[in-house]
Amino acid sequence: MSSPDIPVLPPSRAERKAERKAASQPKPRRFSAKAAITGVLAVQLAIALFLMGSDLFRAIPHIAWPSSQPRFDTPVIPGDQTRRYNPRDTPLRPSEDGNPDRPYRSTGEMPSRLDFARSGETLTLTGEIAVGDAERFADYLGTNATPPSFIRLNSPGGSVQDALSIGRQLREKEVDTLMGAGDICLSACPYVLASGVTRNIHDDAQVGVHQHYFGTNSALPAFLAVEDIQRGQGEVMAYLNDMGVDPLIMRHALVTPPDEIYVLLPAQLTEYNMDTDPDS
Repeated sequence: MSSPDIPVLPPSRAERKAERKAASQPKPRRFSAKAAITGVLAVQLAIALFLMGSDLFRAIPHIAWPSSQPRFDTPVIPGDQTRRYNPRDTPLRPSEDGNPDRPYRSTGEMPSRLDFARSGETLTLTGEIAVGDAERFADYLGTNATPPSFIRLNSPGGSVQDALSIGRQLREKEVDTLMGAGDICLSACPYVLASGVTRNIHDDAQVGVHQHYFGTNSALPAFLAVEDIQRGQGEVMAYLNDMGVDPLIMRHALVTPPDEIYVLLPAQLTEYNMDTDPDS
């Protein structure tokens, strides 16, 4: 015999209420690859805007209240050696009595990248050290059958990495470096100066140091930017030590902001072994 049909009872009021509540709940969304990429880009954009804002916040004091230090062409004395600095707009001191007149009145009149001019055994490097100048310098040396014996410097500085590379090339050639009366060697330029096997700096020349940027990418998180700067400082100190210059010279650089320059006195250049032939 077939079993009798079992009647299906209608849902109770509580069951109907539970069904309506379940139907009203939003269904869980599944993230697509497009949505995930959009979210990542949004986070990166937010970080970039935050870092740009923080960079601008730090720059405002320098824009609104520029350095109150004296102009670079103001003579320095012990304890008063920090001067205003702009690589493309720094006035230079006039020539001292008895010294040859200088062709430049401001760093803005110098070449915007290194100019190479050879006279006999001396190669003069003049102008700002631009990105790519190390490669240009290597090409220049490669076209000369005999390297120069002396490198004379007159530069407001520029790219740290290019200066270090040029310095290593010069040390490999075992050349000497020198600065004449009225010459300047600022910012990254002293790293080229340090490469000479012997280094002679005229008392009327000016060597100055300050903090560097080391090409830090502003889109990096802050802790990575600091890491880049610290790594760069460590590389510079190791380089100076390899060249026979006391890395303690960097203590003046580390406390001098980029829009100022600390001019080293002749006695300090001898103390840190930057000038190895001070009496000549």
